[in-house]
This record gives sequence, C-alpha cells and structure tokens, in this order.
Amino acid sequence: MDQASTPRIRTVALVGHSGVGKTTLAEALLHRSGTIPRPGRVEDGTTVCDTEPEETRRRISLSPAVAPFRWTASDGEAYKVNLVDCPGYADFAGGVDAALSVADLALVVVSAVDGVEVGTEIVWQQLADAGIPRMVFVTKEDKPRADFHRVLDQLRATFGDGFVPLELPLGEEDRLRGVADVLTDEGYAYDADGTHHSEALPHDVAEEEHRLHDEVAEEIVSGDDEQLERYLSGEVPTAGELERALVHEVRDCQEFPVLLGSATTGVGIDRLADYLCELGPSPADRPVPVVVGSSADDPGGTRVDVVADPAADALVHVFRTVADPFVGQVSVFKVLTGTVRAEDRLVNGTTGTEERLHGLFFLRGKEHVPTDAVVAGDIGAVSKLAGSPTGSTLSRRGTPAHVAGPPARPTPYALALRPVTQADDDKLSSALQRLVGEDPTLAIDRSGAQTVLRGTGDTHLAVALERLARKFGVNVTTEPVRIAYRETIAASTEAEGKLKKQSGGHGQFAVAQLRVSPTARGEGSAFVDSVVGGAIPRNYIPAVERGVHEAMAAGGLHGFPVVDVRVECYDGKYHSVDSSDMAFRTAAAHGLKEALQRVGTVVLEPIQHVTVVVPATLQGDVMGDLSARRGRIAGTTALADGRHEIQAMVPEAELTRYVMDLRSLTGGRGSFTAVHDHYDVVPAHLVERIAVPA
Repeated sequence: MDQASTPRIRTVALVGHSGVGKTTLAEALLHRSGTIPRPGRVEDGTTVCDTEPEETRRRISLSPAVAPFRWTASDGEAYKVNLVDCPGYADFAGGVDAALSVADLALVVVSAVDGVEVGTEIVWQQLADAGIPRMVFVTKEDKPRADFHRVLDQLRATFGDGFVPLELPLGEEDRLRGVADVLTDEGYAYDADGTHHSEALPHDVAEEEHRLHDEVAEEIVSGDDEQLERYLSGEVPTAGELERALVHEVRDCQEFPVLLGSATTGVGIDRLADYLCELGPSPADRPVPVVVGSSADDPGGTRVDVVADPAADALVHVFRTVADPFVGQVSVFKVLTGTVRAEDRLVNGTTGTEERLHGLFFLRGKEHVPTDAVVAGDIGAVSKLAGSPTGSTLSRRGTPAHVAGPPARPTPYALALRPVTQADDDKLSSALQRLVGEDPTLAIDRSGAQTVLRGTGDTHLAVALERLARKFGVNVTTEPVRIAYRETIAASTEAEGKLKKQSGGHGQFAVAQLRVSPTARGEGSAFVDSVVGGAIPRNYIPAVERGVHEAMAAGGLHGFPVVDVRVECYDGKYHSVDSSDMAFRTAAAHGLKEALQRVGTVVLEPIQHVTVVVPATLQGDVMGDLSARRGRIAGTTALADGRHEIQAMVPEAELTRYVMDLRSLTGGRGSFTAVHDHYDVVPAHLVERIAVPA
C-alpha cells in the first residue's frame, strides 16, 4: 500500500449498538473502493474485520479491527481511510476505548429499523466526554420498517441539537433507490454496481428537501459570525461554502452530519466515503496530549499537545496487541508524530525498554501488507515488541513520553480457573499473561487459593477461555470464586491450652492460660503477653504467639480464618526438660480452639461499597433490587446529565452476577462500580448455606 500524506489520512472508528451493521458497512466501503473483490457476509464468517473463530461463531465483533482503503473523493484528492470496526456488545467496550484512543472521527452507525438504541446512547456519551468529532450513518434503509425521519427525530430528542441531515432517502424499504443531496438540491439514483447518476427529485421529496436545505444552511452558518451576517443580509451560501464551514464545525464537535444508505444494496456508500474524507478531520487537525519527560525513573513530566508532523521525531502509541499464531505478538500502533521506518529503534517511555521495529506492515483484518515506513497520523503494525504491551508509548532515546490511555474499566465478573492437566497448570500463568496483554480489560487475581480471571461480563470471560484454549493450548474448568468469609469470637472468655505427653525419654509439656475477646470490627487481631513471675519462660512466648496465629489461620468453627480477636496469655506452666517451642505452639493452638468452642463464633462477610448510575426513571427499580440483595442504601444524587447515582452497601456474595442482572433490569443503561468497604456479620439463617472451603 502506497504511503499517504498526513493531511490526506482519515482514521474513522465505526461505533454503535451491537447488530446495527457496522461490520457489513465496513465491507461495503472496502468493496466500493475496490479494496476487496466482493463484500463478505457476517453470517458466512467471510468479512475482513471479523476474523477470529469466536467472532464468526457468535456473529459479533469482539475486538477492534483495522481495515484501510484508498479513496479518490469528489474533490479529486486521494485519501487513505483507516476504518476501525469496533465491538458493539457491552462486554467488549474495552475495544471501543482502544479504538477511540486513536480515532480522529467517529462514525456512529444507527439502524433505520431500530433507531437509537442503548448502545448508541452509551457510545454517544463516551464520544462527547472524549471530545471526538462525530458523523452519523443511518443504515439498513432498504429493510422493512426503515424510517429515516423517525431516526432523525430520535437523535435530536435523545442527544439535543447539532444534527445536520445532508441527505434524504429516495424511497425507503424495498423501494429505496437513491438519495437527495440537501446541500446541492440534486437527486442521485443508484445502479446495481453501487454507482449513482443524477435524477430529478419527485415533487414531494423536492418540497421537503428545499425546506430542509434552508434549515441546514441556517444551522451551518450560525456557527460562523461572518457567514451568519451575510446570510441574514440575504446572501445565499453555495453548497461549497456550506461544506467548507461544516468542515470546521465537525472538527470542533459543533455539528454532526447525518447520512443514510444501505450497506447491502450500495446506496449512499460512495457518498459516505466522500464525506468521511472531505468533512472528517485529519490527524494534523487533532493534537494529542502527551506527557513529555515522564519515565519509570522520572514519573513527572510536562504536558504538551503533539501535532502530527512527519518531519518531527517519531512518537508511537501502541493501542492494541494481537497474539498471532504465526508471527507471535503483533502490536498495532498509531504514529502520533514523525515517521517510523523498518529497523528503527525506539524506547518505551514507561519502562525504558529499547524496541527494534524489525518489520513494519499495515493490517487489513488479518492480512499483513508490508511497508517500509509509517507516517504521522497513520496506523501500522509490527511484530515481537515483547517489552511494550498495549498502552505503551515509544519515542526516540532521550525524549521519554507517555500518552494517557482511557481509564481502566471495572472487572465485576469473575471465575476461578482449575487446570485440567498438569501440563495445563504448567502453562497457565504465562498463557494468562499473554491473554491479558491481548485484552487489557481482563485481570488476574491470585490473592487467595484460587486463580481468578476477571472481566466485564459472562460473555467476555467465555470468549477469553476459548482463546486461552485455542491460542495457547491451555484447557481449564471453572468454578465460582470463593467469598472471603471470616470468623470472630462471639464473646470474651478464658481457656487453658495444655499439652502433656510421655513416650519414654523426653516428653512434651506446656500449659498456656489465655483470655480471648473480640476487638472492634476491622481492627485486626492482637496478641498480648502479660505473663509474670516466669510462669512461662520468655523464650517460649514467641512460640505461644505463633501457635495462636496458626490456629486463627487454620479456621474457626465454620472453617474460615479467625480475625478481630485479642488473645492475652496471662499465665501458664512449663517443665524444665519436657517443654519446647513446639509444645507451647501446640498448647496455644489448643487454647484458642477451646475458647472458640466455649462461646462460639460469628461468621463475617465482605461488604462492598457499590455506586450505581442509572436513568432517573429506573432509580426505584434499582434501589428495590439492591434492597432485595441485603443492600443498605446510603444515598442518592441527581447528576447533571439527568441520571441518578445510588450509593449502597451490599454483601459481596450478592454481587456475583450483578453486572448481568443490572443490564437486564435497566436495558443496558445502568453501570456500577464496587469496592471493598468492610466486614459485617452474616445473618444467622444464612450461615448454614455457606460452604466451608476445601
């Protein structure tokens, strides 16, 4: 693929609700540009962007895929468009984060049949928060129940003003044959090969188009004081003037052009490619904030906005990592500024690792297109950057820099992994590290006796485990994650721990008198030595303390570790010959167990501080559901965007599937975070249901 100049590069993220047709639209653009001989089908698993077996089997995109194509626009200029096809399913929103970190424009794809859906709402808010320019493409105009006007009204009702329809449909559903250009007042009918020719507008469409032309013209010129003054004085702006003004307003997120068409019939696809090139910002129009001078040794630095300049020193951001079975790890990157060439040596700004770019190529789905260089603003790939995972920033030696990535997404769903064979066990740790390197929204937790894999939902982890087996040859079974229950003594008591054994020769003798009492919740455990008069020699006191702590760790009456206990050793007995460290450790352990048996224990469970954000209309339903989970509502807050934030304390055991349950309850519009807050007593009627860990 020939090099493109930075001003003629467009990096476009295709985003929207799952199933609206983003991948099919990418196929249509690739086919119409001549990049592929025929468009693939999601149903057949033949698309450029969905190449993983897990994607073809589920018929959804699971990770962002880059698909570049060349396009000569109506202005006569040749452009390179890097499409980044993003997942729409909620579990894989981390892929959207990665794509938006390098996109200069987002094309929000909306179904003409289903209209604005929850995925549209979520990604629109994300784009608005990130300040990314947006265009909207209303697809599936050829399908039954397609209604462009209804979708346009929904966009305005849901997201406010700023939507500028540049086209109207000529016919809809199975009668769709073309589009009316709102800026030029012309009609275009499409042939079977996806090309269009001029056609007179029908009377009813012409009336609507003329009315809409005036509205659109007024909307566009209102963003420019000089143009607005001329317009109000009676001067009619030309289509070219309106389009030039729209370029700046799109870049500044003031206006959002709305286009329409069909990815299956080809209607509107060539005009979409034109507008992506002519209205979309180039990399040079969107400086990237970078912290310069930061490194592992110097966490400080200066924030600067880096402009895409091919002549500057190279600065590269790795936004995705792919485990390729043939070439190993493939790092997909965007050149923020400068030009990188094969065999260049760059330094990871975070770790200080030097990386050599052995061979550069462009990715088109899974196809590798070799190249000698990648210029500022373009997206390339390189293999075997072992020391630079996703999110790394590479630069010339002596100029460390770091690009702040998107905030880490919560991983509220977890499964414990159990290797099937010893060979699987041997490979599990390294395979999980590679899996997380490919998908940073996964997390590994080995803090307990289990190896726990965490993700954003059940489908996310199901896909991760399939890839673990297919790519890395590691097979595992799963089990629920054990809740970290604890126990504490129910009341204060005294107990005697005694060991007395005679077996010929040296025996074992030790007596430890203990006072055991509960401490404040969360205060922790303490051992107090108050022995006087040498009842227990000083050299045996550490053994008594070790015995107490070992007994606590071994578990109380229900098998869970004992916490929040004060143990005072106030008296005891010893034998000059038969006493030993081991004897006093054993006696102390017996004493603690006797104390627990005497007054009993209570089981404690971890309580999470949960923050739920939901639409105002769903607040009552969510609060009722939290209460049913034994949650205590701490308060609610109305947010500026109309949503409500609910704060609650909820037992961790009630949250194991909450991410899926909340989506079901709120239609996908709710989100939550949960962090450990404290331990509290498990109600007595629930204790018997709690399984003692093996």
